[in-house]
This record gives sequence, C-alpha cells and structure tokens, in this order.
Amino acid sequence: MSLKAFHVFFVIVSVLCAVVFGAWSVADYARAGRGSALLLGIIGFASAVALIWYGLWFLRKLKNVSYL
Repeated sequence: MSLKAFHVFFVIVSVLCAVVFGAWSVADYARAGRGSALLLGIIGFASAVALIWYGLWFLRKLKNVSYL
C-alpha cells in the first residue's frame, strides 16, 4: 500500500469517526438536554466537513501520483 493510499484511507476512517461522534453527541443531547453535548456534536460534524475538504484538496494536489 502506497503512502498516498494509506493517507486517503486514514482520512476516510477519520471522517467516519467524526460523523459517528457527532451523531452520538447529538443523540446524547436529545436524551439528556445538555448544551455541551450539542456543542460537541456540532464540532464533530464540522471536523468531518473539514476532513472531507482536506481529503479532496489532497487528492487534487497529488492527482499525478499513483496509488501503487
């Protein structure tokens, strides 16, 4: 596995973790009503968006480098 493929895989896993964390925090807010859980959910979803943007930027920057 090349370094580029590993990096793309790591970004995808990070996005999934951030989305799950955001969803868990929002569900905890709905259950308990704590504002801090809602804030953490928003931060989780925002970090997922930032990671998606970074992943797309990374792929555009290194489009001429092969995956193998």
